[in-house]
Amino acid sequence: MLTDYHMHTSFSPDSQFDMEDEIRCAIEKKIQEICFTDHVDHNILVNRDCPLKEYRMRYEACKEKYQHQIVLKWGAEFGVQTHTVPLFQKDFDMYDFDFIILSCHQIQDLEFWNQQFQKGKSQKEINEAYYQEIYQCMQLYKDYSVLGHLDAIKRDDPYGEYEDDQVEDILMEILKKAISDGKGIEVNTSNFRYHLSDLTPSRKILKMYYDLGGKILTFGSDTHQKEHVGYKIEEVKEIVKDMGFKEFVTFEKMKPIFHLL
Repeated sequence: MLTDYHMHTSFSPDSQFDMEDEIRCAIEKKIQEICFTDHVDHNILVNRDCPLKEYRMRYEACKEKYQHQIVLKWGAEFGVQTHTVPLFQKDFDMYDFDFIILSCHQIQDLEFWNQQFQKGKSQKEINEAYYQEIYQCMQLYKDYSVLGHLDAIKRDDPYGEYEDDQVEDILMEILKKAISDGKGIEVNTSNFRYHLSDLTPSRKILKMYYDLGGKILTFGSDTHQKEHVGYKIEEVKEIVKDMGFKEFVTFEKMKPIFHLL
């Protein structure tokens, strides 16, 4: 079973990929199930707020049209910060999501992609702040399914990729918290596009999660354009299978459904 659980359409501010074109592309690539996870990032720019009502209406129309060709699920990628938790709770309570990715894209309303947050900080300060923000958000916000691209700060680190060993203690706490709360992590294949040295999250982090008893894994391409859809997901599934994982999950109404790898 081939699925892609991290898909951005034109309802995300950083994508122009039409939802229906994305569906057709997934069908062509023989993907059986996809989940749309457009960005919601509060307190950044007004025009970055995802229009959830319109996004939902478009999804419902596409789900009806393509119901006999592919399974479609509806979700979002919440770029949560500790001080924006109430805004995301309001969004979640208002809509009937299948799946939520909890990601960290900014701290103190300063974004990573444009180096606003990193400016003037050491590599140690950047990485420790990133993981601490995720951990603190996990204490405050519970309505999510998986942690998105957990070590994604590596792709925006101006100094290069910080060693996992340097943040192992906080990573361990994050993974323990996810497991105790019944949450999972995603394996995000954007690492190939960003030319990172390892998977996202890294094999070390995946092994830590496995050794702690973690079982909830999703796979997502982080699609923003046609060539990203389903990219290397089959290949990465084989890698985690060799690491010992036996299952991956899809979601419906925030409930995990387990499948054999």
